[in-house]
Parts: sequence; structure tokens; C-alpha cells
Amino acid sequence: MSTDVRGPQGFEQAIKSGADTVAHFDEQKSVVQRIQGVLHHTPALVPLIVLVVSTVIFGLILGSRFFSAYALTLIVRQVAITGIVGAAQTLVVLTAGIELSVGAIMVLSSVVMGQVVFRYGLPPAFAIVCGLALGAAIGSLNGTLVAKMKLPPFIVTLGMWQIVLATNFIYSGNETIRAQDIQDKAPLLQMFGNTVEVGGAVLTWGAIFMLALVLLLAYVLRHTAWGRHVYAVGDDPDAAALAGVRVTRVLISVYTLAGLICAMAGWALIGRLGSVSPQSGQFENINSITAVVIGGISLFGGRGSIMGMMFGALIVGVFTLGLNMYGTDPQWTYLLIGVLIIAAVAVDQWIRKAAA
Repeated sequence: MSTDVRGPQGFEQAIKSGADTVAHFDEQKSVVQRIQGVLHHTPALVPLIVLVVSTVIFGLILGSRFFSAYALTLIVRQVAITGIVGAAQTLVVLTAGIELSVGAIMVLSSVVMGQVVFRYGLPPAFAIVCGLALGAAIGSLNGTLVAKMKLPPFIVTLGMWQIVLATNFIYSGNETIRAQDIQDKAPLLQMFGNTVEVGGAVLTWGAIFMLALVLLLAYVLRHTAWGRHVYAVGDDPDAAALAGVRVTRVLISVYTLAGLICAMAGWALIGRLGSVSPQSGQFENINSITAVVIGGISLFGGRGSIMGMMFGALIVGVFTLGLNMYGTDPQWTYLLIGVLIIAAVAVDQWIRKAAA
């Protein structure tokens, strides 16, 4: 019987040898598992692929009419409002919540901006501040009910949707402020409807604002402590709290910012329509959720990219414009978008298995 006596160097070599041995027997991942892993770490990749493929297909079918600079920028202009509201929806969904009152907040904020000018005779700049403050206040109330009273986000925002919607019609008297009146007295309210033309491309300031907002939020969510806290709260609020994240404060800030963004969408909506209408944009809550889901953002929270939301909104715009130019029944658009929603959720569930 021999005794193996090793010094420090001998133990180090044994440890390295053991590590090499373990590494040698690591389980090899299949191609499908690798794809799952890639999509898990870059969730915006799926909607980007769908966007590129659908654009190419419609371009091949419709030719230069669809591939023109004007047509492609028209898509961006058409989804500008949905993209702005979708940015607000994205923030809430990342915390594993849902915001059903986004469309109502947007419309009420636009109505307040118009009424402050035309009913009370105050400056347009002050009216815009009032609308933005109102949107932030409603969002803050939603966040307080969710974070401090622990009420389900779905119930809170569903109730707020009804309250804000009713307030909108009662306060406005269901009266529309005409575009010509706004142009004569308060053109600042229509600012986001002004266009910028470069070559054949035509963009509104509303569309440019949407792109800038998405890029800014993409940076904030990925490269700031607040952004990382948003993801942490959505992934596991209890673990986030144990790690020192102030979950209540994060949730209230998310809902407040979402309300402010919706109010900005209300300002952009005036530019898009030219008028202030209490009946416009009532379905933007559904449109924003559609963009979020198709964009690969998990409804379970904690995973997704706001860039994916923008790709999701653009996919809807591509299908809408492409099918309209092809001359099909508009119901086909809803049918295909419905299929995309279900497919996006199925893909999300499949991708989530990579993290299991």
C-alpha cells in the first residue's frame, strides 16, 4: 500500500485535471436548444425576422409601389401612435403587469389640452403641461394601487379604463374641436403632425418622436440601474426585494412614466388627426398589447426588448398597408394579426423552456 503525498502544486494540478475532466463530459446542446438559447437572450430577433420576411414578400408581390421610400415611411407614420403607447405598455408588461387604460389616458390628455385652450383661454404651452401632468397623475394612481395596495394590475387598469373613459365623455361633452380652429388659435397642439421630407421619404414629427422615445428607453432599460430593476421586479419581485431593490418605488415609477408617455401620445394624436376628438384612439390599449406580444415581450414579465415592441408595431403596419395595396378585404388583416398573436405567445412559451 502506497501513500500519495502531494504538495500545493500537486493539489493544484489535480484540481485543474478534475476541471478539465468535468468540462470534457459537459452535455452537448442540440441545434434546437442553441436556437432557443439565442432567442432567449435576444427576444427581439424573432419579430425582426418576421418584419424583414413580410416586407420582402409584400415587396415581391407589389413591386416598386411597396418598396418606395414614401410607402415604407408611411408605415412608420401609421404606427407612430401605437408605437408611443406601446412603449408605455412595454414598461408595465416588463414588470409582469398589464395596462388596459393606456388608450383612455391618451384620449383624455388630448381632450384636456384642447379644452384648456378653447374653454379657459389659456396658452397652448400651459395646456400641454396640464395634459402631461394629468397623464402622469393617473399613471401614478395606478402604480400606487398596484404596488402599495397589492391589487392585480389587470383589475386596477380595467377599472381605471372605465373611469377615465367616462370622465373623457362627461368633461368634453362629446364635442370635437375642429382642426381649423386649432390651426388658427393653437398650432402648437398640432406640432407632431408636421412633416419632414427627405428625398421621397416623408416622416411626421410624431413618427420621429416615436423612434427617439424607443431608442431612449432601450438604452435606459439596458444600461441604467433603474432599467435593470424593472427587469428584476418583473422576473421575481421577492428576489428583487431581497437584493435591495425598492419594488414599490420601481412599480410606481413605471406606471407614472407610462401615464406620462400616454399623455405624450395624446399630444401626438392631435397632430395626427389635426383635431381633438374624444372618440378617437379608444382601441389603442388593444393595439399596444398586440405590438408588445408580437414583439416578443413575455407577458410573464422580466424578459423582452422595447425594440421588439417597435418591430411588432411595424409588422402590423406592413400587413395593413400591404393587404390594402393588394386590394384584399380588411378582415384578412385582423385574421393574420390574430394568427401572429397566437404564434408569438407559442414561441414565447417555447423560448422560456431554454431558461427552465
